[in-house]
Amino acid sequence: MDKIAALREKANKLPLLPGVYIMQDAAGEVIYVGKAKALKNRVTSYFRGEHLPKVAAMVSHVDDFSVIVAASEFEALMLENSLIKRHKPHYNILLRDDKTYPWLRLDMRQPYPRFTIVGRTADDGARYFGPYGGRGVSHSILNALDKALALPSCGRQFPRDIGRERPCLNHHIGACEGWCRGEPDEAEYRRRMEQAVQILSGGTKELMASLEEEMNRAAAELRFEKAAAIRDRLMAVRELSNRQTVLKAARADVDAVGFCRGARTSFVVLHYAEGDLAGKDLELMAEPMEDDGAAVSALVRQYYARRGAWPRTVLLPVEIEDAQPLGQMLTQMAGHRVELIAPQRGVKREMAEAAARNAREESARAESESERRLKTLEWLQKMLGLDRPIHRIESFDISNTGDFGIVAGMVVFQDGKPARSQYRKFKMKTVEHQDDFASMFEAVDRRLARFNEGDGKFAPLPDVLLIDGGMGQLDAAMRAMAGQGHGDIPVFGMVKDDRHRTRALTTPDGREIGLEAYPAVFALVGNIQEETHRTAIGYHKTLRKKAIGSALEDIPGVGPKRRAELLKRFRSVKAVAAASEQELARTVGEKTAKAVYEHFHKEDDSQ
Repeated sequence: MDKIAALREKANKLPLLPGVYIMQDAAGEVIYVGKAKALKNRVTSYFRGEHLPKVAAMVSHVDDFSVIVAASEFEALMLENSLIKRHKPHYNILLRDDKTYPWLRLDMRQPYPRFTIVGRTADDGARYFGPYGGRGVSHSILNALDKALALPSCGRQFPRDIGRERPCLNHHIGACEGWCRGEPDEAEYRRRMEQAVQILSGGTKELMASLEEEMNRAAAELRFEKAAAIRDRLMAVRELSNRQTVLKAARADVDAVGFCRGARTSFVVLHYAEGDLAGKDLELMAEPMEDDGAAVSALVRQYYARRGAWPRTVLLPVEIEDAQPLGQMLTQMAGHRVELIAPQRGVKREMAEAAARNAREESARAESESERRLKTLEWLQKMLGLDRPIHRIESFDISNTGDFGIVAGMVVFQDGKPARSQYRKFKMKTVEHQDDFASMFEAVDRRLARFNEGDGKFAPLPDVLLIDGGMGQLDAAMRAMAGQGHGDIPVFGMVKDDRHRTRALTTPDGREIGLEAYPAVFALVGNIQEETHRTAIGYHKTLRKKAIGSALEDIPGVGPKRRAELLKRFRSVKAVAAASEQELARTVGEKTAKAVYEHFHKEDDSQ
């Protein structure tokens, strides 16, 4: 019995109950997780009949499957969501996991509370506002609040720094009340922060009315200077209210979802607050194997779980099978009812169509970019004389300072774009002294050995391997490839010009292939070389920084702050060790200087 027939027979024994199915490959890795109203019907469908290419590719890798029976569709949905987050299966449609939505955090329990930008909320007693589209947007909001309410934007801490120094330029130009003077007092500061909270909570109109009343009262009492100051604040708040779109996006009551399938599938969410378009989020990904309804369902639940903010209504581009359990799931997350609708007419239909139009435009734009990258790879393939298309390029570089911290960086470009989650770093295990050839051999050898051992983090193999270095490094890489049984992978060296740009690739026999006549290829290979160098040298610097810090950790009385001050002043542990006690004292004080000096100059008791 062949594998598919055996899997079909196993699936036929499943119950007609809701649950989750987990597909695994020959190595036991989870490659797909799905849910079903009736497990038997859904799972058997994979092992009979013809499938679309994406589904067929997944099925061809299935070696076994397991199921978990659930009590309801809702329980199956929750379980599927949990398993996808845990395993991140290759064939499930997944949003990027490196995108976060910043929040503004304010802890009013502090004597002089300040806003900070954080990546997620916490149950810590503080107030959170957002989420916003990015850290740049968050900073612009804080800058606008500082200006509107004359709040401090400096690095001084209150009440600690009150009266220590003269007010800065911001106070003299009227951009700050000069809280560092101790006046206005803490009560007025807290009142301003409450006004900031009012703005972020959507109460700008109420605040403007209150300020106008306060201004008129001051004028009636002939306190014209105070009235003028309130007038200036009122004008700044009014200006802020006129460009409050980013604030509204965080309080959207209706979101419209757009979805467009293609070589670059797009997922768009438009945020509407009080009927006005307030913001837009976009995700691009490879075409999913799920149908449109299943793909939209998966993306919606991932998107809101990551964003951490939920509207009252989500307008969908298509009807989805699990609308009821998904709505129940979002309601549970949000703490208020979230309604899912695929509108057919009226204003809501127009909102949904606007999202669909945005998705189509983004997909078309992304596909044109993808086409340009694929065309560049076609040119590179022809220039290198290869008979197979290039999809995955890997590149290696070595970084060290003498014999210290010898490391290698490996970067991956997939279809012309950096695949940063697949970058790898190697700290040399067998090379003790500076030897770029031996280091390159070890790095390539270890990468291929991990693949041969079945480590999924080092799969698949590259279509092309690029080596940053001369013929010696290229020869070392080739020896490692041959030793691991992968001598057939095309490998080339990157030749740099006087400005450290990759001007050519060199073949193993020393023949140069110029790149400058092909600007797109020149830019691609240059980008790969820069990424590889940055990755290797960044890893080396990290190790060096740790080593330098640890060399000072054993000195009594020298904490992180003192270590940082010493390294900032003397640049290296060697320079710290060579400094006199008087030189050290000018940086860290006499007591600490004495401890540092004695640590590096104590007599060796063994002599």
